[in-house]
Amino acid sequence: MGWSFPWLSSFDNDFNYDFHVTLDAAKGSVEHNYASSAELSKAGKIQRPKGEMPGTSVFLRDGDNIYYTYSLYQRGLDLFLNTYTCLDLTPLGRQEEGQQIQAWIRHHDRYSV
Repeated sequence: MGWSFPWLSSFDNDFNYDFHVTLDAAKGSVEHNYASSAELSKAGKIQRPKGEMPGTSVFLRDGDNIYYTYSLYQRGLDLFLNTYTCLDLTPLGRQEEGQQIQAWIRHHDRYSV
């Protein structure tokens, strides 16, 4: 379509702390998706109280002005994960009731044999 725009990552810098996608109590970052890490842990919505969490932020640049327009966290990111879209169409869905979100995911390199 002739579109040209940069894709950027905020991994491993202060931006993630400012927009609440890195949890680290030592740096004062204890909130994700508008809830404290303690609340999220107690509710079973996160497995670890420290580290990178899922999130996407959208900005618009108009000349020298930069506007923060939108953020997505947790379930809001499902649109980008085609597996979720497919599972949501099935009769039993993701079958996550009573489980940690994404508990069904299996990584080929994270198991002892």
